[in-house]
Amino acid sequence: MSDVIQPFGLTLLVDKPLEWTSFDVVNKLRYTAKRVTERKKIKVGHAGTLDPLASGLLIICVGVHTKTINELMGMDKTYEGKFQIGSTTPSFDLETEVDHTFPIPELDVNGFNLRAQEFIGNIEQFPPIFSAKKIDGKKAYELARKGKEVTMKPSQITISGLNLSYDSYPEISFELQCSKGTYVRSLAHDFGKAIGSGAHLIELRRTKIGRFSIDSAFTIEGAMKHIEDEYIKYLKTASI
Repeated sequence: MSDVIQPFGLTLLVDKPLEWTSFDVVNKLRYTAKRVTERKKIKVGHAGTLDPLASGLLIICVGVHTKTINELMGMDKTYEGKFQIGSTTPSFDLETEVDHTFPIPELDVNGFNLRAQEFIGNIEQFPPIFSAKKIDGKKAYELARKGKEVTMKPSQITISGLNLSYDSYPEISFELQCSKGTYVRSLAHDFGKAIGSGAHLIELRRTKIGRFSIDSAFTIEGAMKHIEDEYIKYLKTASI
């Protein structure tokens, strides 16, 4: 009796470029998977979205491995990036123009670090109005872009680490370890208020998801080739 051939499945790490949406990456790799496997339909998904203005680690699941997406989405994440102190935007990042400016506080490393520690642990966080959070069945950003009033409800999140660097002040570099559901844009906004000013996110890169690191991630082109190489190996195994 011959061995049962397992359905094709693949999990791969991708370094999402700036200005690509997470869906752009999924779409590109789904097209590749369909071409390589010669199937009209094949499941491809990601385990946690990244905004277009962020770069870094996406976990992409292909075929039967899409069944693991929910498990992967629950893992903690690590980010690096920069806050701009002294101004805010409606989206809390560079998607929208500056709407308010504030006096820039004198650099107080000890004081700022103490404020940062106030965000460590289990906290409530208000998502940005320019987010995909649903309000009465509609995405918040769709309402915000139409100029409608949007009221966000807080979410429970966990921040396990927040380290700041002040070499380019009033830009503040950071490294953040946090739970699923954390909006780094909201953290930037809230930190600005905590130091008596304003702030918005100007740079963001995801470097880790659980045990997975950006160091092991493919470029888009590399991910396309990896899908092809892995399917060739799969076919060889299936023909034995």
